[in-house]
Amino acid sequence: METKLYTDRHVDLVERCKLGERKAQYELYRHYSKAMYNVCLRMLNHVGEAEDALQEAFVDAFTHIHQFRQQSTFGAWLKQIVVNKAINQLRSRKVQWVEIEEWQEDEEANSPSEEMDYLEDDQSYEVERIRCAMKSLPEGYRVVLSLYLFEGYDHEEIGEVLGISETTSRTQYMRAKRKLLELMK
Repeated sequence: METKLYTDRHVDLVERCKLGERKAQYELYRHYSKAMYNVCLRMLNHVGEAEDALQEAFVDAFTHIHQFRQQSTFGAWLKQIVVNKAINQLRSRKVQWVEIEEWQEDEEANSPSEEMDYLEDDQSYEVERIRCAMKSLPEGYRVVLSLYLFEGYDHEEIGEVLGISETTSRTQYMRAKRKLLELMK
């Protein structure tokens, strides 16, 4: 099987990074940091932890940039590092998978604030509603939902990275989706 090389619009920056050029590192950071931060924040639901995971991911990426073989784009390679850092951060928290019955007991205490400011644009309002609803999901639900919907992982991959079965991943996803729909009503 032949390995396909992808054309990457940042190949020159990557090559300059391999030579140790700090300006090139800054340019790659500037280009990717916001999107990668959003990945971390969706998964971790904590600003400080997301910032830490992002910083560690970029440090690892620049430290191991010589391992980047351009079999994908730099952004895809970096995103894998970012997702792994976020998952490691979650593991350090000792994520506990919550059954729906347990979560419903605590739902009233953790319900999203209804004092959300009015946003002029209806689409922005909907995005904000979804974001707030996702933040209120239990961690296990939110992580599986984020990995599946936003990061493109399948349930087998989610099971491997989180140390759960594929069936548990599917169950968590279905429950998360159902709960998210309930919160959106």
